[in-house]
Amino acid sequence: MSFEREKLSLMLRDGAAAMSLPLSGQQHNLLLDYVERIHKWNKAFNLTSVRDPEQMMVKHILDSLAVVPFLDQQHYIDVGTGPGLPGIPLAIACPEKSFTLLDSLGKRVRFMKQCAFEMKLININPIQSRVEEHQPEQYYDAVLSRAFASLKDMLHWCQHLVDSKGKFLALKGQYPADEIAAIPDAFTLESSVELYVPGLQGERHLLTVQKS
Repeated sequence: MSFEREKLSLMLRDGAAAMSLPLSGQQHNLLLDYVERIHKWNKAFNLTSVRDPEQMMVKHILDSLAVVPFLDQQHYIDVGTGPGLPGIPLAIACPEKSFTLLDSLGKRVRFMKQCAFEMKLININPIQSRVEEHQPEQYYDAVLSRAFASLKDMLHWCQHLVDSKGKFLALKGQYPADEIAAIPDAFTLESSVELYVPGLQGERHLLTVQKS
């Protein structure tokens, strides 16, 4: 699985265009740099089960970027971020917003810190911690999660990270009717949007939940 930057560049250009997402030349190149780094580190550190760079472009980068139009807050925490997903692609696409990237595994946090250093990403802050043990100095505007936990568990573990106005944005596959039915009374489902991710097989939904 060689790293064909030119092919990935075309995939990114066409995918961003299909989602009507404007990317500068610098943002485009940073996203390619990020995929290249995941691909390189993955061989030694097993950061993600997705091995093929073309699959990474669809399942990791375009999938993350589909959330951009729904980011109307300033300070986000991405819980269970893994190697920085969706946080790092979102930080590249939204340089005016800040993203705390939380993961419990040291190797993933080291990778993200290396990305921040080499790619000069000043709006990300990788932290190694379990989510229930993370005590922020001030509340975040919103919690992001992608393939992290059930909605009920996410809300339970993350409710201390936002104040009464804070939101929870959960990236899900198929519409999770059972999970939505299990949302505790203290929370309200604000919206559910089906996302379009070019080249992705299967459905994608973004659920926004708020404290009642």
